[in-house]
This record gives sequence, C-alpha cells and structure tokens, in this order.
Amino acid sequence: MFLFDTDRGALGRTDRERLRRIEAKLDLTLEHLGIDYVDAASPGSLSEEARALARQRRGKIAAIKLHRAQTGAGLREAKDAVEAYLASSRS
Repeated sequence: MFLFDTDRGALGRTDRERLRRIEAKLDLTLEHLGIDYVDAASPGSLSEEARALARQRRGKIAAIKLHRAQTGAGLREAKDAVEAYLASSRS
C-alpha cells in the first residue's frame, strides 16, 4: 500500500515510521479511555437498521447509504461492510 503526500509523492520510510508511532499512540489513548474502535468497513459496525435493510431483497444500496450516513464511511468502506455482513449471514 502506498500513501501519497501531494507535495512530495509517496511517503518515505521516516514518514511511514512516524505514522506508525502516531497510530500506536492513538491505540493506547483509546484503550486508556475504554473506547472500543470498530472499523467502519467491518460487518460488526453495521447498525441493526442497516442490517435489516441489507437483508431485504433490494435493500443493499439503501443499507450502504444508511451506513455511510451513520458512520461517515466512504462508499467503498460502506459497500465492503454491507457485503461482508451479507456473506457472513449466509454462511
């Protein structure tokens, strides 16, 4: 995976290391505050309302729209979350 800085192109090794340290600090802060982070792209992040829409015959698009509105997730993340939920509910 490449991360891009619009001014300098791909992030260098020092930038990636700095980003890793920031993410580690954020993880520790969330843990200290007792906050459970749920990735918006995971099936567990769907609300019950979005799950109900996804289960309907033609509700997939509505579930994606609702999930985006509720979480601020991007289109790809929301689509992946709904599709992961549907795949897990079928197995």
